[in-house]
Amino acid sequence: MSKCVEFFFDLGSPATYLAYTQLPGICEQTASQLIYQPMLLGGVFKATGNASPATIAAKGRYMFQDLQRYARRYGVAFALNPHFPINTLLLMRAVTGMQMRHPERFIAFIDCLFRALWVEGRNLNDPATVAAVLSEHGFDPQAVLALAADEEVKAALKDKTEQAIARGVFGAPSLFVGDQLFFGQDRLDFVREALS
Repeated sequence: MSKCVEFFFDLGSPATYLAYTQLPGICEQTASQLIYQPMLLGGVFKATGNASPATIAAKGRYMFQDLQRYARRYGVAFALNPHFPINTLLLMRAVTGMQMRHPERFIAFIDCLFRALWVEGRNLNDPATVAAVLSEHGFDPQAVLALAADEEVKAALKDKTEQAIARGVFGAPSLFVGDQLFFGQDRLDFVREALS
């Protein structure tokens, strides 16, 4: 499979969750490979001077209405998390560690966290809630915490975030087909065209 889309993502972005629900189907339809690239959105924002649209009240209100429209169009469950924004540093280290050390469980891992955040509205700023979510889905919270604390894992997430910034990423989701960057879950039609 020579065609691929690189999906630079952070769990804390609701638009990224919606892209996540659609990309596997797009890749299946276009016989393309989906490459998951975990990054730290906070690091990207800091390096690029960008910020969440939610920091501007009117834009934030519009964005969440728009995300609801897209969720209905896609036929997927979506709810604004009442605890937004979520500090995802620990979560994204865990995601990176899972991808590095337990790739066979990676999709199940990110799936349970995306659902906890953007369907169930769980407070993943709270370590006890994170532990509960992981336990419910058959993951050992202590093992995941150890993974997130691993220096090699921390360095890998930092490196991936720096790579994203160097390639022109300024937010999430960011998708690459070759050298073409597509930003936002509302650009998936262009991603599909590029893969076709």
